[in-house]
Amino acid sequence: MSPFVSLLLPRRAALSGRLQKRSENVLGQKGKVTKNQLVLESAAKSRLLVEAASEKGVDRDEAGYEGDSSVQPSPLPHLRWGSSEDVWVKMINREQSYRHSKSFMRKHPRIQPRMRSILLDWLIEVSEAYTLHRQTFYLAQDYFDRFMLTQDDIEKNMLQLIGITCLFIAAKMEEACPPKLSQMAYVTAGTYYEDEILQMELIILKALNWNLCPETAVSWLKLYFQMASMNTNSDLLEPQFPQDTYIQMTRLLDLCILNINSLDFQYRVLAASVLSHFIQRETVEQVSGLSKEATQLCVNWMAPFVESVGWSGRAKLRDFTTIKAEDKHNIQTHVDYLTMLDGSKNEVDDQFPTPPNSTEKPCTH
Repeated sequence: MSPFVSLLLPRRAALSGRLQKRSENVLGQKGKVTKNQLVLESAAKSRLLVEAASEKGVDRDEAGYEGDSSVQPSPLPHLRWGSSEDVWVKMINREQSYRHSKSFMRKHPRIQPRMRSILLDWLIEVSEAYTLHRQTFYLAQDYFDRFMLTQDDIEKNMLQLIGITCLFIAAKMEEACPPKLSQMAYVTAGTYYEDEILQMELIILKALNWNLCPETAVSWLKLYFQMASMNTNSDLLEPQFPQDTYIQMTRLLDLCILNINSLDFQYRVLAASVLSHFIQRETVEQVSGLSKEATQLCVNWMAPFVESVGWSGRAKLRDFTTIKAEDKHNIQTHVDYLTMLDGSKNEVDDQFPTPPNSTEKPCTH
């Protein structure tokens, strides 16, 4: 889905409201005591204080990057269905209001950056198994990072529950046919039950203050590449870029987002830097509204990841039998990103169970 469609349609806002109402109903029910109840109690002891998180939010000084003091002129082409300036201002404001930062690691001494990489790599596997869209994974990644920034001293045995719950929320926000709650519990191989995911869902939603519609790194990348590829008089909402090139870009973006230092950059800077490794920099500046100086630090940081992706060969467009040909490039796919990151898998199989094959998902898009 195009990143700016949500600015025109109230679908996500309405869904967010339904999510809130549903989760509040769940909170009012008496939950069953499960084998993992102690884990949820541990979360409370780890100061998963929803009310406090909602009240204090995230201090702007904690962000790992500098926000723009003013919005630059819109690089969007003329839109027949709305004002390009209004759309651009809303997107930039959203980028600046949804704050993320790697500084959350200082709040969780028992969690290492490698653990985040392993968790996100596993969520990519789950996304592919259930043929979820790339945007769904990137929403889950954003929810996870922002949630961790609101908390203190989370134990490492809570990460999988937090991660799968973030993906559960993201799928309901983005997918036409999201996986069922039972399917999300299933991929944890019995580690967590359905009611535990529902309880964590409420904790996360309230900690995020129900702000569930960020412009993700992949939504920026898709927008930039669309503008760089479209004809003069064509409609911005009609995909026109080559799918093969797009999946090369998304593989690089996937690899970068697994590294904690990617949170040093705004998502739109990260996306523009990815694009810079595939097309001319002048074009990137035109479609992103970002100068070379604004992206150079990120471009330089990204260079080793570009080299690592080059060693692995070209990405291939996957064939999903239940997905239409024009949508296959939008499905999140997994490769051995952890090996690409540091040359070894480092116990990824021991940390989280292997998700089911994508053919096991009974629901199609």
